[in-house]
Amino acid sequence: MSAAAKPILYSYFRSSCSWRVRIALALKGISYDLVPVNLIKDGGQQFSAEFKALNPMQQVPALKIDGITLSQSLAIINYLEETHPNPRLLPQDPKKRAQVRMIADHIASGIQPLQNLNVLKQMGEKKMEWAQNCIMSGFQALEQILQSTAGRYCVGDEVSMADLCLVPQVANAERFKVDMGPYPTITRINKALLELEAFKTSHPSRQPDTPAELRA
Repeated sequence: MSAAAKPILYSYFRSSCSWRVRIALALKGISYDLVPVNLIKDGGQQFSAEFKALNPMQQVPALKIDGITLSQSLAIINYLEETHPNPRLLPQDPKKRAQVRMIADHIASGIQPLQNLNVLKQMGEKKMEWAQNCIMSGFQALEQILQSTAGRYCVGDEVSMADLCLVPQVANAERFKVDMGPYPTITRINKALLELEAFKTSHPSRQPDTPAELRA
């Protein structure tokens, strides 16, 4: 791949949606340039006219790749899966593939958006309590689902798109001081995934825009 064609990822170190994509790029061995978008500084750099032209939703991640610009983490991961199929993040078996998508959607649609930055801004002093309740409600269901789908990871023993969603969401839970005791399956899978190199290199503590005090 020529230098000019190198993908560009617009990311924020702490964004769980950005982290999902960073894991996918790492697993698939895709080299990319990273442009940090600070969601806090200057009232949020995602609201700049320059970034709005790139992603009208004014959210990270956004990925420039193969002459197009994509937003929405699962859409990006699906594109990477179709263009770089190895290692695969969606199982070949249709039932397992459906389970992977179900778990990914459960997190990406049913938990994370309810506790993201835009929502928490509206909650004022109740933001910690709100975030905890949203995550605990989602994790209660997810724990039950994983008890029937999990092997070493979320679905069987191969890393999948579901795992790319799980790890960043557990990090959010820890940030919002959610007691992980009631979720032993989630905790076990998360621990196993964090031992993998792709999850380490993509970690929020190891990004170019990670503040010094949060660096690993």
